[in-house]
Amino acid sequence: MLKQFFETRVVMGMTITEKILARAAGCDAVSAGELVSAGIDVIMCHDVTTPAAISMLKEHGIDRVFDTSRIVVTPDHFQPAKDIKSAELHKRLDAWAREKGIEHYYKLGRAGVCHALLPEQGHIRPGEVIVGGDSHTCTYGAFAAFSTGIGSTDLAAAIATGELWFKVPATMKIVLNGSLARGVYSKDVIIAVITKIGVDGAIYKAMEFTGDALKDMTMEARMTITNMVIEAGGKNGTIAFDEVTKAYLDAHLKDSNADYT
Repeated sequence: MLKQFFETRVVMGMTITEKILARAAGCDAVSAGELVSAGIDVIMCHDVTTPAAISMLKEHGIDRVFDTSRIVVTPDHFQPAKDIKSAELHKRLDAWAREKGIEHYYKLGRAGVCHALLPEQGHIRPGEVIVGGDSHTCTYGAFAAFSTGIGSTDLAAAIATGELWFKVPATMKIVLNGSLARGVYSKDVIIAVITKIGVDGAIYKAMEFTGDALKDMTMEARMTITNMVIEAGGKNGTIAFDEVTKAYLDAHLKDSNADYT
């Protein structure tokens, strides 16, 4: 009598990062090391890496933008332009954003530092997958999102298709307990963490921050922590949704019963 073997998979509990990527990839569960193709909820484009992505799309004859409402464009690094080359980058970014009808285009005069602008304007929401052509795009993980920086090639692919593949990162749990002494700030906290684990201590890992010290930190303080995970080699940083997150979002996202004309 033949003995039948059935391949089974033991599904362990998932981290914040794994849950978000599972949802975005249409999977019941994912685990560290798996390759997944995930839908992108928000793409951040600024004046340094986006012009190169635009050139790649043009070179390959790709004219489409997957969703003009999910792309946020802002001049960031060079505003006002420091030289002719910088001004030319702005000109190319402006022409592309206008041509494609990008709905969330913060042109010069309305632009700002991208990692402050997007949360302040209500573009960052918990549980979403966010990518941007800047290494510090990991900032938005403070809102319980999966957020990571990408290069111009991946940026071009995301703009055209709305999807990217990811290797699910293993998660490093960092517990922050206690309270900050006078004159000590969240920047000091994350620098202390990086000092302890090293600048290569979290290579391609998700850094999940938890602990009672977070409850007294503003969203801006939390964003400072997740902003710096790349400096330890991290793929992304996350902080769980709580009342502090909710209060910030309530103040920055539109109300469900808002009156529009």
